[in-house]
Amino acid sequence: MTEPVLERLLADETQTERLGEDLALALRAGDVLALKGDLGAGKSTLARALIRALADDAGLEVPSPTFTLVQSYDTRVPVHHFDLYRLTSAAELDELGFEEALAQGAALIEWPERADGYLPKATVLIELVQHGEGRLARLSGQGVTFDRVARSLAMRGFLESAGWGQAQRRHFIGDASARSYEIVTLAGEAPRVLMNSPRLVLGPPVRDGKPYAVIAHTAQSVSAFVAIDRALLAAGVAVPRIDAQDLDQGFLLLEHLGSEGFLDGNGEPVAERYEAAAQLLAMMHGKAWPHRMEAAPGIVHDVPPFDRDAMLIEADLLIDWYVPAISGEPASEALRSGYHKIWNSLLGRLQGSEYTLMLRDFHSPNIIWRGERSGLDRLGIVDVQDALIGPCAYDVASLAMDARVTMTPEIEKRTLDAYVAARHAAGGFDEERFLEAYAIMAAQRNSKILGIFVRLEKRDGKPYYLRHLPRIRDYLKRALSHPALADLRNFHSAHGLLEERAL
Repeated sequence: MTEPVLERLLADETQTERLGEDLALALRAGDVLALKGDLGAGKSTLARALIRALADDAGLEVPSPTFTLVQSYDTRVPVHHFDLYRLTSAAELDELGFEEALAQGAALIEWPERADGYLPKATVLIELVQHGEGRLARLSGQGVTFDRVARSLAMRGFLESAGWGQAQRRHFIGDASARSYEIVTLAGEAPRVLMNSPRLVLGPPVRDGKPYAVIAHTAQSVSAFVAIDRALLAAGVAVPRIDAQDLDQGFLLLEHLGSEGFLDGNGEPVAERYEAAAQLLAMMHGKAWPHRMEAAPGIVHDVPPFDRDAMLIEADLLIDWYVPAISGEPASEALRSGYHKIWNSLLGRLQGSEYTLMLRDFHSPNIIWRGERSGLDRLGIVDVQDALIGPCAYDVASLAMDARVTMTPEIEKRTLDAYVAARHAAGGFDEERFLEAYAIMAAQRNSKILGIFVRLEKRDGKPYYLRHLPRIRDYLKRALSHPALADLRNFHSAHGLLEERAL
């Protein structure tokens, strides 16, 4: 099969450096980029720009590894710069620690022809050739590394179409999904956020012939974000303004709302900020929201319901992932059946509860604090694509039992009280029914998160999520203390599901 090829014209050194930056944004541990070209073709310029972008240090000293053969850099993705010009045999790569380097980070290889047949099949070849007064970069390869490189180059093309082609790109954040974000800066402009949101890969069927994401109503394209963002902005919620969009490719150029969060200098939650966020929820929950929202002319997003199937398949993550992790074996059919019976009964109690637009992950990583502003405008909301129509209590539970922050019972109560007071002030609020729904939704959400955090470690190789498990267990215990959840509390106790376990 013929390998795909991408070509970029590099008219000058600045464009060569910009390509290095684009490559840096695509790089992951284990990747190999092979830089091929004659002496003076610009290989070192390209490598230097890539390394400086990874380090976010334009003045970083990046010497040629011609004599040392390899230079290593402790950057965001550790990178090892090899120069094989003086290599006499490809086998000498073993002596240079090539395999160890790939286990730790990524590799840039100059003069890759000296290692012919030795480099991984997924190596991306970048050949620089003379083209008039400049250079032509020809990129070829196959597999996920090349796909990432191609997408990064497409993002540069998107920036060019938006008038931001000369912008500097720097990694901002990623999340547990395939989405990622960059900060882009351009002289004379306020920084923007570049959102990279590839279409969701649905995965195999898990129930009734449907993939998990379909049952759970996870957003499948960036159109969901755009539609919900526009509706929230029109309603007075501080979400990012969208300056440019490519719905087909999944790229957005967004207003940068800021970087200050909900924690103090010691990493502790600031109670007043959580109270303000609860008041924002109360304002939102007092509004009527359409179930159909427009992303662009002719493109409408139907906001899915948080229905029983979605709630159950999320709660099942505790059974599917957490239980095997703590017990060493899959959950028995008897345990699964008992769990479902109780949850079906609990979800029936939600009938008659207040339903509204719920943002689903309304917690500190997705809320920006803008203290220089006033009122509810102090809160910027940045993650909205998975919104559903569901119980208003869900987002309150997401906030008051913040999965990434230890919310003491006192701060949880202050957050909850702020919401309840604001709803009472607006009139027509059934506090007793809300508090029951709050406990049910808190139990459902924290059951889901226990499973997700184990799945992220077991399936996706992200062990750092496990450190949150003691907190999530504590949150689930708090939720189960409500009288309406007595059967579920007894079930967990009988099966030892909330005992402290080392994974």
